[in-house]
Amino acid sequence: MGWGNIYKRRLKVFAVALIIYIDYKALQQRAKWANVAKKTALWEKAHERNARRLLNCIVELEGLWVKLGQYLSTRADVLPQAYIILLRQLQDSLPPRSLEEVILSFIFTFFAIKRLLLASVCFPSCRQADVCRTIEKELGNPMDQLFSNFVRQPLATASIAQVHRATLMDGQEVVVKVQHEGVKKVILEDLKNAKSIIDWIAWAEPQYDFNAMIDEWCKEAPKELDFRIEAENTKTVSKNLGCKNKDERNPAHRVDVLIPEVIQATETVLVLEYMDGIRLNDTETLESFGVDKQKIVEEITRAYAHQIYIDGFFNGDPHPGNFLVSKESPHRPILLDFGLTKRAMGIVTVFFRNSAPAAEAHQTVKSLTDQRDKNMKAVQEKMKLNQKEAKRFNPVDAFPGDIVIFSRVLNLLRGLSSTMNIRIVYLDIMRPFAESVLQGDISKGPAANPQWIYDSPVHSDVEAKLRQLLIKLGNDNKILGIQVCAYKDGEVIIDTAAGVLGRYDPRPVQNDSLFPVFSVSKGITAGMLHWLVDNGKLKLDENVANIWPEFGSSRKDQIKVHHVLNHTSGLHNALADLRDENAMLMINWDECLKRIALTEPETAPGQEQLYHYLSFGWLCGGIIEHASGKKFQEILEEAIVRPLNIEGEMYIGIPPGVESRLANLTPDTEDLNKLATIGNRADFPSSFQPDTIVQLANTLPMLFNMLNTRRAIIPAANGHCSARALARYYAALADGGIIPPPHSSSSKPPLGSHPHIPKFSSEKSPTKHKLRGVKDFASALKNRNFQKNYKQGRDLERAGGDSCCSRLVDEGNSSHSSESSSSDGDRQKTNEVVRIFGNPNIRDSFMGVGEYEHLTFANGKFGLGFKRVSPREGSIIGFGHSGMGGSTGFCDINNRFAIAVTLNKMSVGGTTGKIVNFVCSELNIPVPEEYARFAGPEVDSNFVRPLIN
Repeated sequence: MGWGNIYKRRLKVFAVALIIYIDYKALQQRAKWANVAKKTALWEKAHERNARRLLNCIVELEGLWVKLGQYLSTRADVLPQAYIILLRQLQDSLPPRSLEEVILSFIFTFFAIKRLLLASVCFPSCRQADVCRTIEKELGNPMDQLFSNFVRQPLATASIAQVHRATLMDGQEVVVKVQHEGVKKVILEDLKNAKSIIDWIAWAEPQYDFNAMIDEWCKEAPKELDFRIEAENTKTVSKNLGCKNKDERNPAHRVDVLIPEVIQATETVLVLEYMDGIRLNDTETLESFGVDKQKIVEEITRAYAHQIYIDGFFNGDPHPGNFLVSKESPHRPILLDFGLTKRAMGIVTVFFRNSAPAAEAHQTVKSLTDQRDKNMKAVQEKMKLNQKEAKRFNPVDAFPGDIVIFSRVLNLLRGLSSTMNIRIVYLDIMRPFAESVLQGDISKGPAANPQWIYDSPVHSDVEAKLRQLLIKLGNDNKILGIQVCAYKDGEVIIDTAAGVLGRYDPRPVQNDSLFPVFSVSKGITAGMLHWLVDNGKLKLDENVANIWPEFGSSRKDQIKVHHVLNHTSGLHNALADLRDENAMLMINWDECLKRIALTEPETAPGQEQLYHYLSFGWLCGGIIEHASGKKFQEILEEAIVRPLNIEGEMYIGIPPGVESRLANLTPDTEDLNKLATIGNRADFPSSFQPDTIVQLANTLPMLFNMLNTRRAIIPAANGHCSARALARYYAALADGGIIPPPHSSSSKPPLGSHPHIPKFSSEKSPTKHKLRGVKDFASALKNRNFQKNYKQGRDLERAGGDSCCSRLVDEGNSSHSSESSSSDGDRQKTNEVVRIFGNPNIRDSFMGVGEYEHLTFANGKFGLGFKRVSPREGSIIGFGHSGMGGSTGFCDINNRFAIAVTLNKMSVGGTTGKIVNFVCSELNIPVPEEYARFAGPEVDSNFVRPLIN
């Protein structure tokens, strides 16, 4: 498809959307002056008129719009009847194409036959053998060697592909699904246009903001373009539902459905077993075969309950066109098309209402409207929103992206019952599956669950022994879900995941699961700030007010960058009152930056080192944004995530699309209450003493499990990462910024393989301050060609060589992951050295030693942004940062060792301490003092001192 057609397509979409919008807005004004009868007639005519406009546009454009039309056609319980009648035509197929027309643009003419079913269409002729050549190219053999018979007329044509019947050489009847040529470009264009329309609607009608839904579609729809994914999904669902081998162990959960067997698959061609069936909307044929429609829909619902609750893996696209009913008795549902398949979240507690037949649709609409008004009123009171804010508040944002797909599945199933004019009680059908999960899987610890340790390769003897320790801790109820990753001498020696994602989420923790790590994110934030210093954007001894002019008020003009990093700025209690005023203000990034810029310090800079438990993040974040002229998350991507190839596994403020990998926090109340028995700590600020910590640790999980909070930028407390991403970060820092070799290829999925990379707009303008660093920065860039092989790079680093490979990118948005992955692949092939810091003494800077010692508080626990790591008796050997609840990451530079632990059962740190003690002892390296107190069965009197900083 050329760019001319792309623009024509875009113009068509926006023109139709604008016409429909104006039509309804004009009718709203006109209807004000009409009586009830006339008003009803006006709305019915408008619905029919606009539904036809929408259908004509969908039929003309195809692509993703057909998927949208199919979904809308099932919402008889919400949409006006005119839309249902017209859009229902999209459920069977689009107008069939002849074989020779696969590579042509999608062109349609009019359609008008009984029940408005799509009629055949005339197309320009083209070469006869295009589809055959596509199949031969993909499957690697001539047609006459692949099939004894191939029916050239398609069985059906859908938005992405068309399906042909065929017979294999061994006589087996199959269907061959062939992807339309050029459809990928069409789908991506459709997504872009759909996103633009949603943004426009949200701007014009703020109460109708569906960005969360379209974001999930944008993430999932491209997966349907690879038929290999669909083939694997089909095999997985078929195996899970026992379509070939019935599982007799739990007959209550047995599902009686059919799924075609996968014969062969490539990216654009899929060969499946042929199953002869009846369409669900073919009422006459269903009745002639004596099919019990109630039983069919109930069995389909059971199949989805099994997928969602028992398997945690479900088809997200159950429109009527994806089901058949077998002609042979007993009549059973046939499930088709597994291109859009999702892994379920912790949704076992979701409540379901009864489906509504089409005849009751108007009552359902009123019920939904009333319920929405009640919900919005409750939200407004809870969040203290004024009328204007409440109007713009979008409740959809409070739900994870996977819930959007999950809700879509339920809506489609409800629409299915409406279409077939039957009623089923979803609660009664799905509850047994949900209850079995709640009562069974979640309570299974290592003793009852042989898969409690996630199935991944063992990298070393130490890891094998560590897994036995984790099992013991799990049986002692000290672990809910956990990840441990460690590097030694630049190589991965441990990468283990175990347990479940949450108290009510029985899915297993995997290596790429994302854990909330609280103050561990301070170490990440500090690394970002040091990266800007390394790139000449600011200096450690510079006044913050020079970089951030608004910060100079209220006696803060003498606070320097190193004071912030060293926790000596005097702002240790800053914004602590947000907890009492309104905890939700913490998620408002701009408001927090404004407030902290106006806060007055309690002590003079450098006078006292007190842990800036909350203010540290906003102080560093404000400096980062003002010094770089970019958004905080952009710098995180540029400085750390992309260079380390850890895309999708390290965030401070998660983007839409990663919710299915999130671990949920649960407090170990018994363990945390031990904090109440100890006295105040002199190194903590007055607003963060043990009694307050107990209260916070028991209440924060509720706040930080909320999606709105997870999405917020709170650099002191809101990091989300996997242990392997965090360990790789500290492994790089341990070697002065040299990126370690690629992470273990045996880890599944591979580190850095997640395609979802957030893009952030660059709205901030650099201040004049930053211009002074341009010459220094340009000079540093001249050394980018220093790259040698890995060994030479380490020799250079140890000899004090100065190199800089990672730099600020001043133009454009964040690169797509494919670019990042490609560059990383090139590095792997050539074995080039890549550093994220050019300063050969960068580790001294982190620890605040050597030439940087004068910038730190004498004998303080903190260096410049990191907690200093040292054994009980000895000098500083490394640096890192722990977080409330027990997650941690640190490195030992003397032994080239880095470790990260992430967990979701919050405690005072005993579990983490035992793990670190064990690993260090096995490797015969010093145990850091803050972890040594947890060694052995009997711990010292400082056990209840929390592992926080």
